[in-house]
Amino acid sequence: MTYRDLEEQLRGWFAGRLPQDWFEGPARVTVDREEVLVVGTISAPAVAEGASVAERQAASAGRAKRFREETRERRMEIAREAEHRFGRKVAWGVECGEGDYVFTNLSIPVMTRLRQPERLVLDTLVDAGVARSRADALAWCVRLVGRHTDDWLAELRAAMEEVERVRARGPVA
Repeated sequence: MTYRDLEEQLRGWFAGRLPQDWFEGPARVTVDREEVLVVGTISAPAVAEGASVAERQAASAGRAKRFREETRERRMEIAREAEHRFGRKVAWGVECGEGDYVFTNLSIPVMTRLRQPERLVLDTLVDAGVARSRADALAWCVRLVGRHTDDWLAELRAAMEEVERVRARGPVA
């Protein structure tokens, strides 16, 4: 089964399992080898006309925190079912106003070997205060690349899924 197939199955399962009044529209479901992330849009709180950016952000953060607290037990129940059925941990988040708020999710260590030029990049980020450690600097770089190459990564994932489909149609060894 490809990641796309699994994501479609998860989206359908969560669409049928989540209470209708939680989110405005369907939840966004993403999956990797270890985790499923379910993010839904909740309504932004009303703020005074001409409210500052800081006030709008604080109101959205408060609304996200309220949602997290009010739905905690039900989300945990649904997550346990999904974890049992799909073999992956479930993390939750919401989009509210202009902010994205992801609740407790996995942080998976990834081992890599870097040559000196790559280590120097990480060390520069640490020395400049952009990151606290080489690991944080590497995570920062991955997020930056992901943000700027979404289209290319989506095309690459689609190509890999097509290879998996063709491979599945081939002879069994």
